[in-house]
Amino acid sequence: MKVKASVKADPSKGDLLVRRRGRLYVINKKDPNRKQRQKGPARKK
Repeated sequence: MKVKASVKADPSKGDLLVRRRGRLYVINKKDPNRKQRQKGPARKK
């Protein structure tokens, strides 16, 4: 998974931008290697 400051999603390749737990993820069902994550706020313990 690529962890970046700026995530770019390409819908023509099947990318989906999803926001989970304050983080921004790019997920792809067709090509699972195209995963990305953008750093969000630190999680509380």
